[in-house]
Amino acid sequence: MDEQPAQTLRSRRPSGRDAKRAARTARSHSSVPYITRNIPYYEVLGTDGLELLEHNADTILQEIGIDFRDDAETLKILRDAGADVQGERVRFPRGMCRTLVTRSAPKEFVQHARNPARSVVIGGGRTVFAPAYGSPFIRSLDEGRRYARIEDFRNFVKLAYSATSLHHSGGTICEPVDLPVNKRHFDMVYSHMKYSDKPYMGSVTLAERAADTVEMTRILFGDQYLDPATGKPKTCVLSLINANSPMTWDATMLGALKTYARANQATLVTPFILAGAMSPVTVAGTVAQTLAEALAGMALAQLVNPGAPVVLGSFASSLSMQSGAPTFGTPEPALVLYVMAALARRLGVPFRSGGSLCASKIPDAQAAFESANTLMPTCLAGVNFVLHTAGWLEGGLTMGYEKFVMDADQAGMMHTLLQGVDLSDNGQAMDAIREVGPGKHFLGCAHTQANFENAFYRSPLADNNSFEQWDAEGATDMAQRANTLWKKQLAEYEAPPLDPAVDEALLDYMSRRKASFPDSNV
Repeated sequence: MDEQPAQTLRSRRPSGRDAKRAARTARSHSSVPYITRNIPYYEVLGTDGLELLEHNADTILQEIGIDFRDDAETLKILRDAGADVQGERVRFPRGMCRTLVTRSAPKEFVQHARNPARSVVIGGGRTVFAPAYGSPFIRSLDEGRRYARIEDFRNFVKLAYSATSLHHSGGTICEPVDLPVNKRHFDMVYSHMKYSDKPYMGSVTLAERAADTVEMTRILFGDQYLDPATGKPKTCVLSLINANSPMTWDATMLGALKTYARANQATLVTPFILAGAMSPVTVAGTVAQTLAEALAGMALAQLVNPGAPVVLGSFASSLSMQSGAPTFGTPEPALVLYVMAALARRLGVPFRSGGSLCASKIPDAQAAFESANTLMPTCLAGVNFVLHTAGWLEGGLTMGYEKFVMDADQAGMMHTLLQGVDLSDNGQAMDAIREVGPGKHFLGCAHTQANFENAFYRSPLADNNSFEQWDAEGATDMAQRANTLWKKQLAEYEAPPLDPAVDEALLDYMSRRKASFPDSNV
């Protein structure tokens, strides 16, 4: 029974044309809208362990409960659905949240981009890389560390657009402190719309700002905003909704979550946890709490609008028990990530976690080690949406220009890893082995000539030359080469086309809305 397929494989001969076609296919991975993984998931717990942690999460929801603060509407929604509401403390009957999520939340969904070729599928065996998020500071070799400005925000949108290894424009890539707090969300969302045609994230700092994002998205997409098959809005925005751990949801995040859910836009429902302060010091305790908090938020989204896309998020790092400072790239958060990814698959929703996290203040060896120790588990575990893929420094306080392109390079390597082993005729390379035979080399054979351009991942930053050549070219380190690269990318950036009428409508909306606010910077 097994002989015929083996014989078929042996009988096939890749032609030179086939090899060149395969090489072109290999090249195309750099511009795919998202990654489709071809390697297995890495699991650290069996079924019994996962079931135990699910049981513990339900116990938290049933016995301890979750606080929903300063939001009477949410408390009424949960009470009407059958939860036990005592003041702001909500306790859920065992299994209630899980049932609400599994009954209507999609297992995967498309986040549409204004350029349909860049739309992403979130869930299943896909991985989507997005930049880091939320930093008030930026760092470069030229200026050191300073507060971020809107020009930095635009620069990072352009760099994300230029990066073939990143699939998503992200959200609050950095916090532009030169703009008023009550108005800056307009400029940030508009920057994603204007300077990129990749998918983007929306504002969540007030429900009204989420509503502005929805309206600007409706203007941007125009006739393409509604799905003709359902009459509902397409999912065009993905936004980050953080729990106020431990076991608390606040009115700001709840307002944004409900606004997006009602508009059929997707939310990343993510407990932000520094273990030891915001959760127990153990992996199992942190996992159970994370799952409970996320289940409560996702269940609310389904009560507001059954079928609204949600992503189970986990951001769990550890604290130094000596200083109280957050640490990154350590083994315990990686274990949390692996377990949460498996629990998300069991629940049947997409999963967000990971990135290129580090505590280092500059793009040095510590930054590289810690980022690699986060990004590798991210990819092996099967994270679907990877926020903080590029640029993260100083525990998220700083967005680094050099770090951004260094991380984007590493993300490119993950494309190749997740593609797995090529078992096509070209991948088997039997024609090359026959041609070369014993005792010779493969440098000049037809297969190598057809594939050499893309045989291996080529880093735009790593220096693999001889010492003499490296020294003659300036003896630069990785950060210096990254400084040259990001400047080159910005110099060569070309904006994607945007309909002038749409651009004018967006600017008009922003102008009218900004005029309605007081000049206060709050």
